[in-house]
Formats: sequence, C-alpha cells, structure tokens
Amino acid sequence: MKKTIVLYLTIFLNLNFCLSQTKPEINSLLNEVAKTENSIGIVKTKQTEKIMAFGEKSLPILAEFFTDSNVTEIKSECNNRNITKGELAIIIADRIKGMPFALLTGVQNCTMEFCINNPNLIEYYLPWIEIDSGKSFKEKYLSWLKNKDL
Repeated sequence: MKKTIVLYLTIFLNLNFCLSQTKPEINSLLNEVAKTENSIGIVKTKQTEKIMAFGEKSLPILAEFFTDSNVTEIKSECNNRNITKGELAIIIADRIKGMPFALLTGVQNCTMEFCINNPNLIEYYLPWIEIDSGKSFKEKYLSWLKNKDL
C-alpha cells in the first residue's frame, strides 16, 4: 500500500514539475520570436514552430500572455505599429487553433477583409482586441477553450 502511495505521489510531483516548465519555456520562446522584424515572419521562426509543436495544450498558457503590453520589435504592416507580446501570443494561438473571430472580438467581418499578404488573420482584429488591453478578449477566449473539446 505504501509503495502505491509513493508511486502516485512521485508521478504527481513529476507531472507538476513538467507542466511548470512549459510556461517559462513558452515565455522564453515568445521573447525570441519578439525579435522578428515583421509580423509576416512570425510563423517562419524556429521558436514559433516549437510553440506550435506543443499543440493545443499550449493554448491556455499562451492565453496567460494575451494582456502583456510590452512592445516587441515586430512591425505590423497591417496596423502600422509594433505589436505587443500579448498580441504575438494571440497570433500564435490563432495559428495553433483557428479562433472564431466574431465571437471573441465582437466584430463581424462581412466583407472578409484582412491584411494584404499577411497569413495572420487575427492581426486584422488587433485594434478591437486592444480596446481594453485584451482583458475581455482573454476572458472570452478562455471561456471558448473550456467549452471546446481540445
């Protein structure tokens, strides 16, 4: 009986240790991606590929960064400004699992206009997301994730 308890305790502690490493690792990878010159290049970096390799289990962790207002070196030609680290996390999260833009942003894009030659469809919506520093977007996103079968 004691061996079983020790085994479960060991597994539990190892699981927590492994999961706790994910947020710092994603943070480090985001910091490296933040040095990219143009938003179009985000998906072409090795660091983004590593984050995307974590798959959908990384989405709640990425969402923790959505409200990070630190400005990156990444120029958004679409919005004519540099994007924040939070917006970078949003772009990568959308690439991992496409978001329902109208539901999460409150903006219906009836004309299906997006940024020209830009693979980051969510980037078009960043001005609406930033209205409250991304707080309501983050809440809606996390609620959407909970209600989806990942």
